[in-house]
Amino acid sequence: MATEPARTTSDPDGRFIRQPAVRFERILPGPIEHVWEFLTKTERLPGWFGHGVIEPRVGGAVNLLDGHIRGVVTQWRPPRLLVYTWNVFSPGDEESRYPESYVKFELEPRGKEVLLILTHLPVLEQFEKQNAMGWHTFLDMVAAATRGQAPAARDVYMKHNAARYGIDLANLVR
Repeated sequence: MATEPARTTSDPDGRFIRQPAVRFERILPGPIEHVWEFLTKTERLPGWFGHGVIEPRVGGAVNLLDGHIRGVVTQWRPPRLLVYTWNVFSPGDEESRYPESYVKFELEPRGKEVLLILTHLPVLEQFEKQNAMGWHTFLDMVAAATRGQAPAARDVYMKHNAARYGIDLANLVR
């Protein structure tokens, strides 16, 4: 009598998993090196992202918003590609309560302008709208700065983009 192979609860076949992501495209004034500088230079970060550092090399530390965001540069190809891990920390935390994600900035020259493509993934479903609001705000500030304008205060953009994405700023998801 032949016996059946033991059944397991594991699935030997791969599965296709779709992860939520946020993606933006913006046309900014060039040259490409000008935009790259705003995205990577420590002295430029406070104008749009807050105080922080992105060490300019693969394996370099990323520390943004006074340690609220920490990560590691995974791709550094000036002036076209920057990718780093994204970990959100609460004050005093040594470990993030959230899964690690990736932020990717791609730059392409378009004549005298530059196409910036920002992709952030994966984004937890409960944070999708807040994430989009935040990146939209930061990119509005980058756009103003690269055009030679002084960006308005972050909260001005944040209020506008909160309305755009249906976010109640007094009740953010944590």
